[in-house]
Amino acid sequence: MAKTLNQLSTRAALVEAARDFHSRGWMLGTAGNLSARCLATDSNAFWITASGLPKGSLEESDFLCVDIASGELALLNHTDAKPSAETTIHQTIYRLFPHAHCCMHVHSVEASLAVARHAAGSSHLLLPELEMIKGFGIWEEHPRVLLPVFENHLSVPQIAQDIESYYRVNNPALNALMIRNHGITVWGPSIQETYNRVELIEFILCYLSKL
Repeated sequence: MAKTLNQLSTRAALVEAARDFHSRGWMLGTAGNLSARCLATDSNAFWITASGLPKGSLEESDFLCVDIASGELALLNHTDAKPSAETTIHQTIYRLFPHAHCCMHVHSVEASLAVARHAAGSSHLLLPELEMIKGFGIWEEHPRVLLPVFENHLSVPQIAQDIESYYRVNNPALNALMIRNHGITVWGPSIQETYNRVELIEFILCYLSKL
């Protein structure tokens, strides 16, 4: 991997992140999706992985540019490729949080186990007081941090609607959420920062899954 993902072009950085996550077992097969705004600042569109592609062998051409407001392709696409099935979730995150430059969604066994063991039937997961919490800008002595847990509806737009309804009235304690029996979604002000936060929350959930 490059010294920092921010030193690469947007799509090259997403390719690097996808290959790394695949090697860790977090994006096996075609699971997961990554996105980033098409421009570094004030962008009204975002690049996102095309649907149905193995994440361990992505190329820069495997990303499509989607308009945040409409959800339609912002750039002409000459192939039959379609944006990720979870594009509406990324679209919602960018619409809700103008500071978000990147959004990453991965699948791990540990994240699903942590929720199943410690938040069965609950809409939130209480995170342990681990040092890694500081990576989300939380510097309290004994932080009580709740990770929102959303139900894994068959209809992805319904999940996106649930996320939007929640954050319209709740400020995020940290830039991450969990979809039950599915995976974690993390967003941040840069590709590198978002990548770092994926590592941090996966460490925390791996710890919880073993308790």
